[in-house]
Amino acid sequence: MRILTSKVSRSIGAIQFFKEGEIIVSKTDLKGRLTYANKVFLDIAGFTEEELLGAPHSILRHPDMPRCVFKFLWDTIEAKKEIFAYVINRCKNGDHYWVLAHVTPSISAKGSVEGYHSNRRVPNPQIVQSVIAPLYKSLLEIEKSESNAKTGMNKSFDTLVGILKEKGMGYDEFIFSLNNKKF
Repeated sequence: MRILTSKVSRSIGAIQFFKEGEIIVSKTDLKGRLTYANKVFLDIAGFTEEELLGAPHSILRHPDMPRCVFKFLWDTIEAKKEIFAYVINRCKNGDHYWVLAHVTPSISAKGSVEGYHSNRRVPNPQIVQSVIAPLYKSLLEIEKSESNAKTGMNKSFDTLVGILKEKGMGYDEFIFSLNNKKF
């Protein structure tokens, strides 16, 4: 297992797509280090298996992805619950791709969390364009409005929780409700 030593491009490249029927699969340990990545994942992200295994999953973090969504995700899976979330990831060459992620804790026979498993599917592009991208842009602006990154992330997180309260639904319910909207 080799930890990735090369830098991921910081440029905001072109959007990449994977096929509707394909599923990106990865597994991580408790700290979010990759322990498995399927071929679809390797192909779209542009990394080799040797580069990814042992690397933090955050190596794919796109600069347009609000940190508060990852806080929401980690809080949920650490509580032994599953979560669905739209995520924009960055490829090794600086390109990017959107996914609808389903992340679950991997629980042992004794009930302890051993790691995490994620399946990612092609998202509805209309949902991404008309709801998710604008929401993430506003959350990211809140995060960047503070000089302290943690304060900004917490403020953005509180904003997201407030939006969900205003809608009277939880996060997963909100994500699934988007599929019922007409675009």
